[in-house]
Amino acid sequence: METVPHAVDPNRAAQHGSVVMRLLDELFPLVEGVYVDLHKNPELSHSEQRTASVVAEWLNRTGYEVHKGVGGTGVVGILRNGPGPTVMLRADMDALPLEEKTGLPYASTARALDADGAEVPVMHACGHDAHTACLVGVADLLSETREEWAGTVMVVAQPGEETLDGAQRMIDDGLFDRFGRPDVVLGQHLGPQPAGLISHRAGIILGSSSSYRVRIFGEGGHASQPHTTVDPVLIAANIVTRLQGVVSREISPSEMAVLTVGRIQAGTKANIIPDEAYLEINTRALNDNVAAQLEQAIERVVRAEAAASGAGREPQVERFQGSGVTHNDPASTADVAAAHHAYFGDEYVIHLPDPSPSTEDFCRYGLPDDPQPIPYVFWFVGATPHDVWESAPGDTPYEKMGNVPSNHSPFFSPDREPTLRAGLAALTVAALSYLGSDNPQPSALDQASAAPTGSAFPGPAPAGTADPRGHTDPGASFDGFDGSDRPLDTPPQTEAPAPFDPLSDPLTGPRPSEPGFSDRANDAYDSAFLASSWPEDPAKSTHDTDMDSVMGAQDQEIRDEWRSEKAEESTLSADMASILDEDETPGPPAGPSYGGPPPTGSAHNAPPPPGPDDDLPDSQYRL
Repeated sequence: METVPHAVDPNRAAQHGSVVMRLLDELFPLVEGVYVDLHKNPELSHSEQRTASVVAEWLNRTGYEVHKGVGGTGVVGILRNGPGPTVMLRADMDALPLEEKTGLPYASTARALDADGAEVPVMHACGHDAHTACLVGVADLLSETREEWAGTVMVVAQPGEETLDGAQRMIDDGLFDRFGRPDVVLGQHLGPQPAGLISHRAGIILGSSSSYRVRIFGEGGHASQPHTTVDPVLIAANIVTRLQGVVSREISPSEMAVLTVGRIQAGTKANIIPDEAYLEINTRALNDNVAAQLEQAIERVVRAEAAASGAGREPQVERFQGSGVTHNDPASTADVAAAHHAYFGDEYVIHLPDPSPSTEDFCRYGLPDDPQPIPYVFWFVGATPHDVWESAPGDTPYEKMGNVPSNHSPFFSPDREPTLRAGLAALTVAALSYLGSDNPQPSALDQASAAPTGSAFPGPAPAGTADPRGHTDPGASFDGFDGSDRPLDTPPQTEAPAPFDPLSDPLTGPRPSEPGFSDRANDAYDSAFLASSWPEDPAKSTHDTDMDSVMGAQDQEIRDEWRSEKAEESTLSADMASILDEDETPGPPAGPSYGGPPPTGSAHNAPPPPGPDDDLPDSQYRL
């Protein structure tokens, strides 16, 4: 790849998206069913056989060239549609060893063996079920509307994100050598922001992470004779205490750094001094220099404390897990954010003022060590129900985000319909911002009727230049929800806000804790998160308006037949309505976990996978 293809005009991408998303209402119940099924049947990292089978079956039925067993349980789907850029869309599939406490009627009760052979509960507490459901939905939408775009779509369902090694395993298994090197990589992640809100950040959006195993060797003995031993418990305790001063006393206050001792284990009985102690330590940073400084400090402190206690054997320090910072390509982020603004409207897209210390291995797809790295864009889709958000304590969005059930919480419960719809639209429009042809062939939908070309998602039409790099006022770069009583899915009747500027510096004003902050760069950020009123009965969406004008009442029979055939092709079998009619167990968080209308789809019930095919040649990977 010599040059990165520039995205099409964001208004044009939004128009493509509007045409494509006219099919969303027909497809949505199936996507929702897949989400419910995956949520009920989570799988731990590198054990995602059933989930991979669901993805592969969907892609195969949708016309993709499908390859299974990439990097273990990974799935790759390829759809070639003439000359143009190759756009890679990625979602992660794995769940967490966590007991679900949401009280949802489709809550997980699954249990599995972890890497150590211990039985643990399993839950999708990080949104990977939604990521995967949106991925297959977008793949279907793009396949059904090939006349609207040109190029190649590479769909990647990745295992092992929670262990931060799934992306590299797929790359090492020939992801780009076997299936082609993409021109841009796109991905998204659920976050604790209000459901449906899209959040961008150019440059660093996620921090790096490293995890270390530390083994301390002492000399055991009877608890009544401590003078005859070298107590590894005491050494471990001193290490924990000493490490707490690394960030506060060795890292510059201008840098972000986190050091956590998350596991400590030693001994079997109160009256026995053990021979060994074991610790696991995790670090977070926003640049490689700080990450290296933290690693050096861990090595130094561990070895010094062991020596100070007279340990007869050197301790072991091993880095066993980690990933670098996720650094969004600024130009590509500007292109995707502009397309999202043009499609969703400025009220539903914001710029994140600060990076998150959370970590992803998505950055590995950018080949950071390559002389020509691949540009990528990663963004957040809000998932918190609006009533839960508004009832959460806090006067700023930062405070509220700390008081709502977030990723890795046993109470993490995304607002299903608005979250999935926003995720489907965001990933589709982002893909079309590169794939969208400037001269598309008339689609069957366009030929059926002179359908409107406006946004299929609520939001004002773009005004003025759509180039986000052409605006320099950070305070006007995101205006947020207006807090009025108008229905959420009705476009506001006011003049469109200024274009989004992901490259502006929102940190030039005072910080959140300083006087005057809310009057500057964070005004709209606050209003976007702190809407004082959310509709109980939204008006008819523009998705329905599009479909009505396209299909017409006289074509209802054709529309019903299309829906029937689509449902027949899928493997959805369980009745989701009956699932959702079950009594819910009350419990936190406050407020309903689902704010949309009752779903009409069904839960996905895929057959067990046929077995591993990692050793098969490429021709046999295809289903």
